[in-house]
Amino acid sequence: MDLRKIKKLIELVEESGVVELEVSSGDESIRISMAAAGAPQVAPAQAMVPVVPNALPSAQLADQQGASVQTLKSPMAGIFYQSPDPSSAPFVTVGQQVSTGDVLCIIESMKMMNEVTATVSGVVREIFVANAEAVSTGTPLFAIS
Repeated sequence: MDLRKIKKLIELVEESGVVELEVSSGDESIRISMAAAGAPQVAPAQAMVPVVPNALPSAQLADQQGASVQTLKSPMAGIFYQSPDPSSAPFVTVGQQVSTGDVLCIIESMKMMNEVTATVSGVVREIFVANAEAVSTGTPLFAIS
């Protein structure tokens, strides 16, 4: 990609207030993410990665619940959806028992709906993201113990 195009994309992201933008052109792709301080971070787009539980349990939740808590993170950037469509019930709710392989949510990325499934069995202790909220790769989605 041409450096001028990249600079223009950065300017558009800064002006629009968009948190993250990913653009693909042929075999090239680029992801621009706004850092906490508002400065853009530019990185080559990554391939989709399966959801992997956080190896370190959340100490605060573990103390409250008396059990090990796994944090499931977003495998990609996109829009988080709790249900398959607006009129349907959420896939999971806080306090619900889930098994490995159960669908937890959908992440819409590049006009594709990607199901995110549980990689551990347990009880959903917390849902960190609101419905229809934009998420980045690695954003914590669920706490399961």
